[in-house]
Amino acid sequence: MKLASFEHRGAALYGLTDGETVAPVVPAFRARFPDLKSVLAAGALAELAEATGPVLPLPEVALLPPIPNPAKIVCVGMNYRKPYPVDGVAPPDPENIVLFGKERQCILGHGGTLAIPPGEAAESFDYEAEIAVVIGREGRCIAPEDAMDHVAGFTAFNDGSVRDWQRHSVYAGKNFERSGACGPWIATTDEIADPGALRLTARLNGAVVQDAMAAEMIFGLPDQIAYVSQLMTLYPGDIIATGSPDGTGGSRTPKRFLRAGDRLDITVSGVGTLSNTVGADG
Repeated sequence: MKLASFEHRGAALYGLTDGETVAPVVPAFRARFPDLKSVLAAGALAELAEATGPVLPLPEVALLPPIPNPAKIVCVGMNYRKPYPVDGVAPPDPENIVLFGKERQCILGHGGTLAIPPGEAAESFDYEAEIAVVIGREGRCIAPEDAMDHVAGFTAFNDGSVRDWQRHSVYAGKNFERSGACGPWIATTDEIADPGALRLTARLNGAVVQDAMAAEMIFGLPDQIAYVSQLMTLYPGDIIATGSPDGTGGSRTPKRFLRAGDRLDITVSGVGTLSNTVGADG
């Protein structure tokens, strides 16, 4: 299944999509489960599949982040091997998984307009295409071999970053309002035969700027989930963004940061394409 959250005629809804239409859940089902997070928490995806109403054309709705209200968004850093920008020699792999957090108000849905940060921060506003995992089952201290049993599905993610601020505060550089995005929807695990075969591709104004396979991650999906679960309980609807490969604007020569009017398209194979334009200063 592909699970979408969206707005239609002023109402926040959710349901299933085939990429061309959306089928909202019927009101009686939404009265029991007001959002996708509550569906996941109740283990009610099978019920959802039987509880949709008449379809709507996709252009008639505004897609939201698939989980508009995650309890947490955990991001993994330095998880792909990248050339060292000075002499082309890759640095050693990190010894441990590197984590940071992202706030909900930073994240837009598919079709949303990214806001260029105000002031000097605008000069180093960067994109980072990532594969994101959506947790479907609660767990703490999860063993790596059990980790994928806790996954509901996958989506695309843009970990928008302000590089100059990131140098003095990772939290600040990663948390400018409306700087990132998630979507366009969630592809459930039954649609993804081999998560390691997921391909992540980012295009800036139509030109490919990032292209990598999930199997190229330094720390694989099970290890990431297990590691995060050592710190805190993972709950249904939590999001883990799994790292960004080489090709971000700050890694290019010359550097190419985002500007007003740019279009960023992030595709995860088997999932879909998350598209956003860049607007004016935030």
